[in-house]
Amino acid sequence: MNQPLRRASIFSLLLVLALLAWATYVQLARGASLRDNSHNSRVAISQYAGPLGDILAGGKPITGSASTDGALKYKRTYTDGKLWAPVIGYASQSYGSTQLEALDRQVLDGSDSRLKNPLEAVTRERSKPGDVITTINPAVQKAAYEGLGNKTGAAVALDPTTGAVLGLASTPSYDPGSFAGSSTKDQKAWLALQKDKKQPMLNRALRQTYPPGSTFKVLVAAAALENGLYSSVDEPTKSPDPYRLPGTVTDMRNENRSAPCKNATIRTALEYSCNTVFAKMAVDLGQSKVSAQAEKLGFDDSKLDIPVRAAKSLYPSGMNDSQTALSGMGQFDVTATPLQMAMVSSAIANDGKLMTPYEVDRSTDGTASALDRNQAKTYGEAMSKHTASELQSAMRTVVDEGTGTNAKIPGVTVGGKTGTAQHGENNSANPYAWFISYADAGGGHKVAVAVAVEDSDAARADISGGGLAGPIAKSMMKAALADSGS
Repeated sequence: MNQPLRRASIFSLLLVLALLAWATYVQLARGASLRDNSHNSRVAISQYAGPLGDILAGGKPITGSASTDGALKYKRTYTDGKLWAPVIGYASQSYGSTQLEALDRQVLDGSDSRLKNPLEAVTRERSKPGDVITTINPAVQKAAYEGLGNKTGAAVALDPTTGAVLGLASTPSYDPGSFAGSSTKDQKAWLALQKDKKQPMLNRALRQTYPPGSTFKVLVAAAALENGLYSSVDEPTKSPDPYRLPGTVTDMRNENRSAPCKNATIRTALEYSCNTVFAKMAVDLGQSKVSAQAEKLGFDDSKLDIPVRAAKSLYPSGMNDSQTALSGMGQFDVTATPLQMAMVSSAIANDGKLMTPYEVDRSTDGTASALDRNQAKTYGEAMSKHTASELQSAMRTVVDEGTGTNAKIPGVTVGGKTGTAQHGENNSANPYAWFISYADAGGGHKVAVAVAVEDSDAARADISGGGLAGPIAKSMMKAALADSGS
């Protein structure tokens, strides 16, 4: 072989070896990422080659699958899509998946290795898809959604003893089935939702934070009892009325000028929602102690997954005394999700122990066999049993005699706290209406609820936590306890 031919042969061999090396690298090192890339059409073709598994609530499917005429042979369908979208998210042939539809995708499309029998593991054939069983109580979910109605807001209900999410609603909502396919009609529906100024695809229960207003006073009261500032909710506080904000010439006054807020007990201060009492209480404690109590209840946790990740609720740092005073009434830069405030109420109802919220009970292989099952987990000891008992008693007074009477349920022990949170430049916008509560029907049957109404048709003067959010919480609590057999 002459030298030019030999050189050409060696060069060709090197090219072949380089090609083999690159193919091996792509298969081994990048195979998984390429296979799962959202721009890989084979991913969607495989995912929608057959019917998807179902997501269930109350033992019944709230999703389904329908055949199509395209390359993607099946698309996702939904029963009462607007009701369930905040819980499960969406699965779209064109726009991907979110929430439970995304997090449990491999179970639902049959690609999870745990679903494969020995033959399927060898042939890599698609397995029969599995199902996802949620903790949601359909009656509670319906009560929350219908209670919110045309209002903009969110509501969450928890089982205080386990952390199971019983209801999670956000309004306005959207129908995930309207863009589940890949037609022009689906594209138009998606674009309309993206342009909607009311943001129906925003999950306000988990991803929107609001100033919690007076509902935060319960947390400040917990900090005061835990740190020995006061021994009980019936001990008089040292609270002037009006209260001069430290370092300013501004006097804080109460909405109800005739309320007995001067040196009021915590019970009376919660009953009448005395701003002056809790503003001074926060200053007396200092922001570090209030912050420590807030963190025990879930604030400042940026990795709270239920399994959908919730936005971080915030108790600010670096405040001066005047700002700390405002934080004591849930204003300044304090922000919280409805889920977070449901956790506050849940810890109080559960004698101080906070359970980690979760909305998936188990995933299955499509039969009764569970692939995995969530167990109740303790988030932490948020407060002592004594403190929780004191706050339970004070919150009952709010419902029995104070601003929360709209949440009364005959024959059931109910405690709550109303809140009206100011926002906007110079508080020019309509306030947010809050209500947090718990109900105890005895025999271990408990529920904790938080409702936030961001916007409604009510006139500004008629906006109150007890008036707007309280009745919604009541209907959710009644639904939860009725289903428990109480």
